[in-house]
Amino acid sequence: MTETGFKDLVEEMIIQVEDALEDLDGDIDYESSDGILTIVMENKSQIIINRQTAAFQLWLAAKSGGYHYDYVDGHWQDDRTAELFTDAINRCLTEQSGEKIILDLG
Repeated sequence: MTETGFKDLVEEMIIQVEDALEDLDGDIDYESSDGILTIVMENKSQIIINRQTAAFQLWLAAKSGGYHYDYVDGHWQDDRTAELFTDAINRCLTEQSGEKIILDLG
């Protein structure tokens, strides 16, 4: 994978997360800048999604920890547990908000 291809994949995922957050009825704010998406929950806790270009990884930082995802077979997959990014973001959003949140990430 090229650096440009990697950045495009990360940007595509960040846009999907932003679009899904827009569709929620809850009070979740977010800000995106230069490959970093900061999600701010109603209780002011944060989840941060960003790219780690040197490792070609998508990173997720939440209260429960930091997670690193490799692009494998068309999906972002945790490099330690093989959990998919889409499952992890929903889990972290649910944990930090205290209510069930499921993003539709196509």
